[in-house]
Amino acid sequence: MADPTYRAQQWEQRYDPQIEDVNRLCDALAESKPGSGVPYIDPIHDVDGCKIVSLFSNPGASLPSGFVSFENDDPSSIRMAGIYEAIGLRPDAFMPWNAHPWYLPEGKERALTMEQITDGVKPLLTFLQQVPRASALVAHGADAHKAARRLMKLENRAIAKRGFKIYEVRSPGERAFKGTPANQELWLKEIQSAYTDAMGRAGIRVRQSI
Repeated sequence: MADPTYRAQQWEQRYDPQIEDVNRLCDALAESKPGSGVPYIDPIHDVDGCKIVSLFSNPGASLPSGFVSFENDDPSSIRMAGIYEAIGLRPDAFMPWNAHPWYLPEGKERALTMEQITDGVKPLLTFLQQVPRASALVAHGADAHKAARRLMKLENRAIAKRGFKIYEVRSPGERAFKGTPANQELWLKEIQSAYTDAMGRAGIRVRQSI
């Protein structure tokens, strides 16, 4: 995160009404594992307005901003910010989460273990209960795909009532986007297509150029 003013604003607003329930959950998850940490969700998101969940793998060893935010300056965040902008998906209409919400120790392999994925499923379900209008989850990458499948196997009634739909798409990370410019463009379009379908189901207007 390059802008210290925005970072300070995020911190001051982390318990604002539109995001408080989710960020209190982040606190509880961190406390459940002594010595661990869980990044907050950027206050630009809104629990009441959220209709789509973007599920990623994990926050890595740390996030300099302390927030899962598309204002961060890492390649994945920049790529996702471009996707949301291209289709006109506003921050108040979606929210990010991680299959394994806790920070991982330095030097660990990027792929999550099955134990880590299992550990993250209950927090994911709890998170979804905080965003009751969400009816779609876009899972980015293999870890998120596995977590989403495990989630659906729980057959939770509250989730089932929403007509919940899972979309499995590519991770926005640098490794997943190694390829020719033509392939990268194709992969971006595939991700955009999943979101535009989810937006259509949720009654969110898609930007006309897509």
